[in-house]
Amino acid sequence: MRLMLKILMVVGMTILLLVPLLMIRGVIQERQFYRDEAVRSVARGTAGPQALSGPVLMVPYTNTVEVEEKNANGEVIRKVKQDGESGQWLFFPTTMTVDGTIEPRIKSLGLHDVRSYEVEGKVVARFDVNIPADANPDLPRKIGQPVLNFGIADVRGVAGVPKLMVDGREVKLNRGIVGREGTGLHAILATPKAGDALRFSTDLGFALEGTEHLAVVPLAQNNQVTLSSPWRHPQFSGSFTARNKSIGDKGFKADWEVSSLASNAQSQYLGGRTVPNPGAIGLSGEADLGMDAVAVSLVDPVNIYSQADRASKYGILFVVLTFVGFFMFELIKQLRIHPIQYGLVGLALAIFFLLLVALSEHIDFGIAYLIASAACIGLLGYYVSHVLRSWMRGLGFALMISLLYAVLYGLLISEDNAMVMGAGLLFLILAAIMVVTRRVDWYSLGANTPPPLPRE
Repeated sequence: MRLMLKILMVVGMTILLLVPLLMIRGVIQERQFYRDEAVRSVARGTAGPQALSGPVLMVPYTNTVEVEEKNANGEVIRKVKQDGESGQWLFFPTTMTVDGTIEPRIKSLGLHDVRSYEVEGKVVARFDVNIPADANPDLPRKIGQPVLNFGIADVRGVAGVPKLMVDGREVKLNRGIVGREGTGLHAILATPKAGDALRFSTDLGFALEGTEHLAVVPLAQNNQVTLSSPWRHPQFSGSFTARNKSIGDKGFKADWEVSSLASNAQSQYLGGRTVPNPGAIGLSGEADLGMDAVAVSLVDPVNIYSQADRASKYGILFVVLTFVGFFMFELIKQLRIHPIQYGLVGLALAIFFLLLVALSEHIDFGIAYLIASAACIGLLGYYVSHVLRSWMRGLGFALMISLLYAVLYGLLISEDNAMVMGAGLLFLILAAIMVVTRRVDWYSLGANTPPPLPRE
């Protein structure tokens, strides 16, 4: 009965400590929200995540119709009017090559660093299209001025004056998208005739500022995208995998080659979709209702809030393992440990995660982890040595906690192997407990009353 009551007490204390652990996780998520708000604030002041699409050739037309009208004498006469149904033809490039260099910049807002960039590049496209001939030469369509549309997610990020060349001749660019929703730039071309074949190339040189994310929509039949940057920590997302990519101390370079046969971008464009939200690419698929795109993000190699949140998920494991150690000492060595002492040790373990977040906002995450863990290990070792009335027992307990913190840090920095490392740790701990207690007579332990602790 005494053993069962002790077990219930330990379980109850563990459940109670979930409250401060959950509160600390709430603080971590709140700090992450403030960091996201800092990103949005910087984006509002400059430009947000960027996406680039186009060019797309839009040719408006108006059908010519024959109508019957009555003249002043009441006679019915036939007239030809060019005010029939209006529409537009959309033509995509046969080839498009995008080549850009991303220069990262760090903008600070309070405690938070926001990764922005300026990308300088070129978009070279080739068009090979035929304007439809009139079905009835007696009722010719009225063809309007063609427009080249370039989609840009946030036109505030356009730096300087982009230069557009069409077959070697400079053409003026204007703000906005013509004939559809969305933001970007457009250029007006010479009016063709029905049945004309249009063969021309375009070359857009641009500088574009953005925040953290960049995407390029492959709208041509054959698309080649090359992006490079001195940033050493890219995250490639979007709908397509880079064909070639290299990441090193000098930055990264990635190449994509996308065919219209492998992309839904053209049909999505025809369906009215606009340039995507690059921040959502790879996370929510098409939930942003944008188009298929290649994308890259300049990510933080150590996101302190995501790391701290991951660490806090192991908080209950820390508490359980510590309480199991206490429980083994109490039963096997016949030591008395008060529930308040269990609680104080558990709170010290929980406070570690709060210390970790507070320190990592000001110093490197690794150093913050070292300071916070050293402080908690020192405090727990000192306290437990008095609780167990033995410096050797306190030192052993401190070494056990040190091992747990070391393993936790390994889990945090080795994200790909976190699952196998965590499972292995749990197995080893369970195996150690089973080996240590394999000869324990739990019935006799439960019947005995632990004597007072002797002081060593």
